[in-house]
Amino acid sequence: MTFQTGHIGLNVTDLDTSREFYRRVFGFTVAVESQEDGRRYVFLAQDGTLVLTLWQQSEGRFGPGLPGLHHLSFQVADLDAVRRAEQTIRELGATLHHDGIVPHREGAASGGVFFEDPDGIRLEIYAPDAAGDRTAPTAGAPTCGFF
Repeated sequence: MTFQTGHIGLNVTDLDTSREFYRRVFGFTVAVESQEDGRRYVFLAQDGTLVLTLWQQSEGRFGPGLPGLHHLSFQVADLDAVRRAEQTIRELGATLHHDGIVPHREGAASGGVFFEDPDGIRLEIYAPDAAGDRTAPTAGAPTCGFF
């Protein structure tokens, strides 16, 4: 049996805010949306394929100290795409870790940006060639593991 990751589902506190955040940062389009009280959700797609579902059914902020999700990582084609995402993240005023593009580890060719959505869910956008000659923020440890 083989598996492939399907869509990702996230609980959010404010569907409108989160929908716009993910649309702006990732360019996702709305495939389906429910505005029914107590059952608000949105399905976000890319090129007609469902990628992310947001469910308005939580309170507070994401708790990285609890068991469960660590972070979500999205690969893009190249450094230019990572730079465009970083610019949008900065424009939105989202929390950006490591102050911009960094490698996945010391000496790695791959790298990206590490940031948070409006509910504090940790996200990463990276490209296989985005690190360049940048220095890793933490020596001897994967960048995506500690932010």
